[in-house]
Amino acid sequence: MATAGSVQAAGTRAGPAWRGAFGRLWSAAVLSSFGDALRTAALPLLAASLTDDPLLIASVTACGYLPWIVFGLLGGAVADRVDQRRAMWTVDAVRGLLVGGFAVAVALGHASIALLIALAFALTTLQTLFDNAATALLPALVAREALGGANARLMTGQRVAGGLVGGPAVPLLLAAGAFAPFAADAVTFLVAAALVASLRTTAPDEPKPRPAGSTLRREIADGLRALGRDGALRALCAATALCNIGMGALIATLVVLVTDGLHTGPGGYAAATTAYAVGSLAGGVVGGRIVAGLSRHGQGRIRAVFLAGTVQIAALLVMGSVRSMVALVAALAVFGVMGMVWNVNTTTLMQQLSPADMLGRVSAAFRTLAVAGAPLGALLGGAVATAWGPGTPALLTAAFFALSVTVLIPARRQHVEVVAQEQ
Repeated sequence: MATAGSVQAAGTRAGPAWRGAFGRLWSAAVLSSFGDALRTAALPLLAASLTDDPLLIASVTACGYLPWIVFGLLGGAVADRVDQRRAMWTVDAVRGLLVGGFAVAVALGHASIALLIALAFALTTLQTLFDNAATALLPALVAREALGGANARLMTGQRVAGGLVGGPAVPLLLAAGAFAPFAADAVTFLVAAALVASLRTTAPDEPKPRPAGSTLRREIADGLRALGRDGALRALCAATALCNIGMGALIATLVVLVTDGLHTGPGGYAAATTAYAVGSLAGGVVGGRIVAGLSRHGQGRIRAVFLAGTVQIAALLVMGSVRSMVALVAALAVFGVMGMVWNVNTTTLMQQLSPADMLGRVSAAFRTLAVAGAPLGALLGGAVATAWGPGTPALLTAAFFALSVTVLIPARRQHVEVVAQEQ
């Protein structure tokens, strides 16, 4: 892939080389995920301490999704135009300053639901550029046949840092004050920015020349058309969009299910998020074997996504119907395993099937369309929890996942070349 400031691709068929650019990118991603876990776990708890209205609590999550609808496509077009490495470290530096300022506001007693909503919106706005740039940069850091392994290592490392380490650390940090998780998150953003900035490039940091007459609007439209032309990506995008409506409902109300439905405090919420992280770690380990076992005529990755969605439906039914902390933890662990399988394979398919010079825009189109329903899902989750109890959002999520796997059925018959099966 030709990008401004492109980095020499390295890696083997089993996975990317740890030393060099990929190792630094991995370290930055894992460190940032640790900070993200602190913030995402602390925000709902802080919101719950400010109000007991499930709909208001869910609104914080909903506003965290909205920027993908407003700015997602623009972020992808910009990511294809600029030096992706520079965009990533600049965004992380700005996010570090924003979260640091928020930590000061919390420490001074100025926290409010409105401020939480504003922070969530601002951080996700910046994330639209960061995530699209990261997706477009990775194929320039590792060989094409190593993309599956690279994505698995990145996502597994992020889950370990975010769930196994970050989630349990939240109650400990909260003991020092409500501001502490946000202060720690600010530090991780700034250190991650320094790591990304240190990536060695083999070309000058100059923007790639654009075709004559090219405009952002035209480039965004090209990305949407490229996504629409590929049947497999089109089906995966539609399926992911349906899942994310349900995930919006589940994520926005999980704290309500744990604290009100099961009558546990921050410790129970940390246990729930940790269980999901442990499952995700296991999914990163076994995901390659699942793809290899399901491979038939190049359909291993799509079949793996279909299997993941089907198993997640069963886990969601347990979450919504069984009133037991043990059952919730077990269901979230299974949900995490299959969530990792889904995410690794959809991301890898997008990177392998998209035109190299349009990957940022295709990634943006995919993410924007996929995330568009999440704010609605978050509000629906808050509404059904208020009307029918804290377990109903999980059942609503199961219904959306059932629709999702139905959408994937035609895609399972399409031939999709898999470059290599990762160990």
